[in-house]
This record gives sequence, structure tokens and C-alpha cells, in this order.
Amino acid sequence: MRKVLAVSVLSMACHGVTTQPVATSESAAPQPEMTKTNGKVGTDPGHSTATGAKLVPVGNDKLAAFAAGCFWGVEDGFRHVPGVVATAPGYSGGHTENPTYEDVCTHTTGHAEAVLVEYDPAKVSYEKLLQAFWMMHDPTQVNRQGPDYGDNYRSVIFTFDDDQARIAKASKAKEQPNHDKPIATSIEPMRVFYKAEAFHQQYSERTGDHSCPIHLKLESL
Repeated sequence: MRKVLAVSVLSMACHGVTTQPVATSESAAPQPEMTKTNGKVGTDPGHSTATGAKLVPVGNDKLAAFAAGCFWGVEDGFRHVPGVVATAPGYSGGHTENPTYEDVCTHTTGHAEAVLVEYDPAKVSYEKLLQAFWMMHDPTQVNRQGPDYGDNYRSVIFTFDDDQARIAKASKAKEQPNHDKPIATSIEPMRVFYKAEAFHQQYSERTGDHSCPIHLKLESL
């Protein structure tokens, strides 16, 4: 019988969620790696790591990255977009190397909670991913999203090349008339992506906990 250790995850308070006992990643039942070969969404976009190693997508796949508040809900949203191959929550846009979740929650690292997305451009366009991004959150909020406050919850589009930057700027301009307030979303080149701890990977999908909701029904993406 597998022994499960209960630990108190204080970092959950960063999301405004009550601290609760959870199974450690070492003791929890292993999660199978899902790939597009079996019709599921994978968990290793660009072969990402916690140390910010170079990102390398598979074959003709491409990478995109977005920050739109609590990364549990944002990742869950992108996993429902047809054509998305793999996703992972992590940290980007800051100055601290190899940050932990606890580090990011101090609001001193400059990092945003981000979601790295690997997608098949033959099945979904970058423009479509941007549409999903705008639909998932309120991009007019500054350094917050709903009940979550802090620069780690800011709205960001991280771009991987000049073409993505151009498309993102055009998409932002197109989205602005849909809001009464100025869109606060920044558009920044991706520098380094640090994959978050195992506990955060596919959190909503694994646990059924949607305490970090997005602003639409996932099935509509």
C-alpha cells in the first residue's frame, strides 16, 4: 500500500485559498505523461524545466506563453483549446533565478505566474490562443485578478519572436473597444521560463479544484 504523507502547503494562501493538507508529489500516485499521440494534452511544453533551460518544441510545434492571474485556472483553460499540445504553469518576467512559489508570493521577484503553451499551428493559430487569453480574464486589472493581488498576477503576453509580438499588439488593439477601461496587459519578449513545482502542474485537472476560475465555460474555448 502506497504511503501518503500529508503536508501543510502554506503557499496556497498566495491564491487566497485556505491552507489544507495535500499529498506530496513524491508520494502521490504517478501521473501518466499525456501526448498528442493519444489525443490528450501533454504536460511538458518545450521540454521546460525548473532551472529555466532552453525551450525546444517538438517537430513543427510552436510555443506561446501567457500570464492572466492564478496559473491553475489559466492552464486549465488552455488545455481545453483544440490544437494545444502541452501546457505547464511556471514563472517568468522577473529577475530572480530559479524562483520557488514561496519566492514569487513575496512579490519581490518580479515574476508573473505564467503558463507555457505548446501548440500545433496547423490546428490552432496564435490569434486563436490570444482570443482565448482575452476571454479568460479581465485584462484591465492592474497587478491583480479577481481576489488575487500582487504583481505575480499581472496580465502579460510573453512573445517568442517578432511575428508573435506584432500579432499580439494587433490583437490587443482589436480587444480594447470591448472594455471601458484601458487594457493593462503588457507584451514582453520571453526571456526565461521556470517551470513551477509539481504540485502546481495541471492542478485543476488533477484535483477537480476550480478555486482559480476563469471567466467562461471551458467547453466554449
